Amino acid sequence: MSPRDRSTNTDRSWANWLLLLPIVIPLMTFLFNKDEPRVLGFPTFYWLQLAFIVIGVGTTTLVYQITKKKKGR
Repeated sequence: MSPRDRSTNTDRSWANWLLLLPIVIPLMTFLFNKDEPRVLGFPTFYWLQLAFIVIGVGTTTLVYQITKKKKGR
């Protein structure tokens, strides 16, 4: 693969910055460092961990869809 081919394969989309959300949000401990509110009897920590998974999957899907449309041009 020549250097020219490698440069055309890079994706410098703004949407890739969205992938930082699922990394940074779980690091904010003030979000889940408490017992209340409870959802279905589960403390905040447990149901928020599931919410972080949903945020990660949703963000990854969104970025994939945005970058896929750009490459299809």
